[in-house]
Amino acid sequence: MNDILGSVGHIITAVSDFVCGYPLFFLLIGGGLFFLIYSGFVPLRYYGRALKSLKSDDSNAEGQISSFEALASAIAATVGMGNIAGVAIALSIGGPGAIFWMWVSSLLGMATKFFEGTLSVMYKGKDDTGEVQGGPMYMILSGLGPKWKPLAVFFSISGLFGTLCIMQSNQFTEAITSVFFRPEQNTVTLRFIIGVIITVVVACVILGGIKRISKVATKVVPAMVAMYFILVLYIIVTNLHAIPGVFGAIFTEALTVKAGVGGGIGALVSIALIGIRRAALVNEAGVGTASMMHGASKNNQPVKEGLVAMIGPSIDSGLVCTLTAIAILIQRDVLPLGDGISGSIAGLSVALQAFDASIPGLGKYLLLLMLFFFAFSTMFSYSYYGQKCTGFLFGAKYSKYYNIFFLVMLVVAAVIPLKAAVGLIDLAYALMAFPTMFTLLVLSPKVKKAMKVYFAKEK
Repeated sequence: MNDILGSVGHIITAVSDFVCGYPLFFLLIGGGLFFLIYSGFVPLRYYGRALKSLKSDDSNAEGQISSFEALASAIAATVGMGNIAGVAIALSIGGPGAIFWMWVSSLLGMATKFFEGTLSVMYKGKDDTGEVQGGPMYMILSGLGPKWKPLAVFFSISGLFGTLCIMQSNQFTEAITSVFFRPEQNTVTLRFIIGVIITVVVACVILGGIKRISKVATKVVPAMVAMYFILVLYIIVTNLHAIPGVFGAIFTEALTVKAGVGGGIGALVSIALIGIRRAALVNEAGVGTASMMHGASKNNQPVKEGLVAMIGPSIDSGLVCTLTAIAILIQRDVLPLGDGISGSIAGLSVALQAFDASIPGLGKYLLLLMLFFFAFSTMFSYSYYGQKCTGFLFGAKYSKYYNIFFLVMLVVAAVIPLKAAVGLIDLAYALMAFPTMFTLLVLSPKVKKAMKVYFAKEK
């Protein structure tokens, strides 16, 4: 059984490494840089206005949830295992320098999310029951025209797999087995049992639909981010002497080449690729998932929704990922972190070791508590994304059946190898990003025109 899983994992990883290499890098970074410049640096100029936009509510507009609930639900999806496991994986492969490129991706992701959020409201669509929906598939149909429907179908099919929470179930299971069981007890049977328990908890929320998911998200997200901030702040305060070295390592290894590591500029590009790839998994800018949530908001002002949407990357791949990186890098001398090329994949085990080293005897349990909130908040929101893709492909009345598929795959994800989990989710995200970014780029002049009108009225 292990040999079969290993072979499947090798194939998935090989395909994922190719698709998620330079093509995805240039798409997300090149596209994000274009959006940043083309928008007139909106994330830097209007972040304060974006925060103020959360207070207003167009309750009479079509939709199912408020803009704040849409943002909270989108952040619930992005602030998850990737903020801990993803950062740990980036550090284990690429070393401290990968974090710098996560920051770059965060800023560019804010610009991309601005366009994504704006277009999700500008080009809302309706399902076959007449209910208002949003997302790349409706942007494509309404914005590009019916002849582009195959592209919308391609996105939706990719979304069925990209939203299965493979990483969340896999890594949370790893965390539980690492903390409470010995290595020889970490069997497929044990992981299967844990997967079943995870599935039962998730089912209690997602079977209540988007309104229950959004209500849970608005309560859980602010609390879990605050709790995580306090936890890492304690680690920082008790290790202040190490902080200058942490940031020094991030900048030094991101912008310089160590002798013997991959050779010249190739090493720098490899480190950047690692950071960008993990950040894309975290903030999902350009992937298209968040636009499904923002498209469901009660808002008839597209640019305002774009401002709200761009807050997301600053919190997930900006704040939360930085907190994780600091906590891990404080203990970098005793952890198996990579050198930019030759490091091996290590998931939550690295983070658990780091937190336990900083808070002996208690750190791993506190991190496990945070992982509980992070993992489940993501699983709640992702189920909604998968339902929207299902509804578009097969009809709204069949979307509820996606939840059965989603729940079953949580159990499967708990037992597959980590490399396969990472490769599968990266590949699905890349296949979602290509049609989404193409659509955003083609429709970007529409956003530019709407910006001029909106900001002129605001003045």
